[in-house]
Amino acid sequence: MSSDPGERRDAGERTAWEAVELFSDLIRNACVNTGEPSSGHEIRSVHTIQAFLGESGTVIEPLPGRASVVYRVAGTVPGAPRLLLIPHLDVVPANGAEWSRDPFAGEEADGFVWGRGAVDMLNVTAAMVVIYRWLRDGVLPAPAGDVILACVADEEAGGEHGAKYLVENHWDLVACEFVLTEVAGPALRSGAAAALPVTVAEKGPTWRTVSATGIPGHGSQPYGRTNAVLTVAEVFSRIAAAGQPVSVTDEWRTFLPYLGLGSERAAMLLDPNTLDEAIDEIAEDDPTLARWIHACTHMTLSPNVFVGGTKANMIPDFATGELDIRLLPGQDVADLEDHLRKVLGPDLYEEIDLEPVMDMEATASLPEGLLWDAIGDAAEEHLGTRRLAPTLTPVATDARFFRARGIPAYGVGLFDDTITFPEMLAMFHGVDEKVSVASVEATTLFLASVVDAFSRRVAAQ
Repeated sequence: MSSDPGERRDAGERTAWEAVELFSDLIRNACVNTGEPSSGHEIRSVHTIQAFLGESGTVIEPLPGRASVVYRVAGTVPGAPRLLLIPHLDVVPANGAEWSRDPFAGEEADGFVWGRGAVDMLNVTAAMVVIYRWLRDGVLPAPAGDVILACVADEEAGGEHGAKYLVENHWDLVACEFVLTEVAGPALRSGAAAALPVTVAEKGPTWRTVSATGIPGHGSQPYGRTNAVLTVAEVFSRIAAAGQPVSVTDEWRTFLPYLGLGSERAAMLLDPNTLDEAIDEIAEDDPTLARWIHACTHMTLSPNVFVGGTKANMIPDFATGELDIRLLPGQDVADLEDHLRKVLGPDLYEEIDLEPVMDMEATASLPEGLLWDAIGDAAEEHLGTRRLAPTLTPVATDARFFRARGIPAYGVGLFDDTITFPEMLAMFHGVDEKVSVASVEATTLFLASVVDAFSRRVAAQ
């Protein structure tokens, strides 16, 4: 398909050029979520979507500018299962000096759309908005059950002002029986066989703030003082130096064969005693894949923020740090506390305060049922195979709010072969995010097939 927008406009009613143009517009809106309540400004993309659809939808704005918008196409079968499409509008910050192109220009060049949020997840956001319009306008057959589109704020900072807010305060708007969201990735190829990764599970974000107190005094006389900065620094140092707890989960056992790493290496990656050695070997050739495998097989603890002290000649009496902690399926807070007590030792553990910032267990959906089968139908249509690779992602998505209610939630898309699975992983929150024009169009058509196949399966029940 041509990458020229002018040519694409004449390609017919059910082509996906419009998703590419909307995708670029969403990148240019620069809805950067720093984690501060005043950031995000997702209202910009809400306005873009409203203009694209020519429809206001239902806007929910818990804080000024932190807006989500919800639309609905009514189903034709009373009481039929409802399908929720829930993409997010916000992106993480980007340092333009590190990029080859302006991260917020939404530039189309060399067959790609470049920009922050390209893979996470504005490509899928644009696709889902277009699919809603096709359903509303009759380009796709009317669905059996309601199809809901909720373009939400604040996913990149935990969903407090987005999906979580909708689930807890406006459940009537997003109540459903099945969910499609992120993470989407390129096909996995082992020899001649291809398998489409479908995100079915994710680790549980269990973030903690570490705080310590000290005895203040003049910086010229540190003897006998307790320095709060040094206490938190020691906590971080011990965490970083310690090994991170290994867990070989059922999700990992199911997914591993799709990576095509060979039987010997696969055996090492299933054995807790040899798993880290195998990861080190993989890192020699593919550090991105090694990093992802490590995250999918370990409780991870990453000290990422440190604040302490007021000026150079004052011994600090207070310091804080922030820990990004992710739990695998089967791990819980008790496992985390046991690990921290062991790593820090009883004296240091009792000296600090650990305050929960976010406390969610890992969530998972079984790879079965109406929506799973519909994804298989679409994969067979577009890839010529029904091989679906149930995938655990180490990142948190809005799917967890629905899985926690027992609602199956999956993330999927369709990419061409211009980037590999590890290359896609490297672009999440990284430099030079880009998605090919062909992939945006393919994802739009693929997800349209999923929605249509789901409706047909529902109607046939």
